[in-house]
Amino acid sequence: MGLANKTIIFVAGLGCIGKDTCKALLKRNVKNLIILDRLDKPEIIDEIKKVNPKSNVTYQSYDVMAPVSESCKQLAKIFAKYKKVDVLVNGAGILDDHQIEKTIAINFTGLVNTTTAIMPFWDIRNGGPGGTVCNIGSVTGFNAIYQVPVYSASKAAVVSFTQSIAKLSKITGVKAYTVNPGITATSLVQSFNSWLDVEPCVAQKLLEHPTQTTEQCAESFAKAIERDENGALWKMDLGTLEPIKWTIHWDSHI
Repeated sequence: MGLANKTIIFVAGLGCIGKDTCKALLKRNVKNLIILDRLDKPEIIDEIKKVNPKSNVTYQSYDVMAPVSESCKQLAKIFAKYKKVDVLVNGAGILDDHQIEKTIAINFTGLVNTTTAIMPFWDIRNGGPGGTVCNIGSVTGFNAIYQVPVYSASKAAVVSFTQSIAKLSKITGVKAYTVNPGITATSLVQSFNSWLDVEPCVAQKLLEHPTQTTEQCAESFAKAIERDENGALWKMDLGTLEPIKWTIHWDSHI
């Protein structure tokens, strides 16, 4: 889908990959970019806005760990103002296997809650217009970094959840796909904790591998959003966008 004149909600759009992806989207002339983030960084918002002054960029404080009911209230105000939202990007994530509950809450539960909260506004069974959910996973979701099993498992959960949402599109009218960055030069990978300290130097060892820049990742990210392919599992690594073949899709006959 062409992104000109589209309205996109970007959760965690002020992080390293998020910021550069927002810029890449603005270069594609999105009409409205609504950034939801716990960070309050006016200077980053200004930096993003300068990319395309013709696009409308707004910021709202948002906690991905808020309950579904609170997210619904915030989204209701957004839909009341903009009338139509085309894409929800769930981009929040942390990498720290010492913080087990927080990792699962941000990487998976928050993504599920935000997706659940937007469904009443899109669901064709309610007379909605449909929409698209873009969930950020990680290559660890299908190729685990075993030293951080909690993080890897949270990203595998994102892949599974998103595949299910995509399968339900015939019922709900809501498409979904996952974008999965490879090793990217962000603050997340500079220093992080392994599970039970099984590998004290896991960050250093990870960065020994080929690493892409956030700009390279962002360009692939924007291309995936343009393609809008329901059920896609995209690998974004070293500046490339590559479809990944997942396991056999078992169709339910319940």
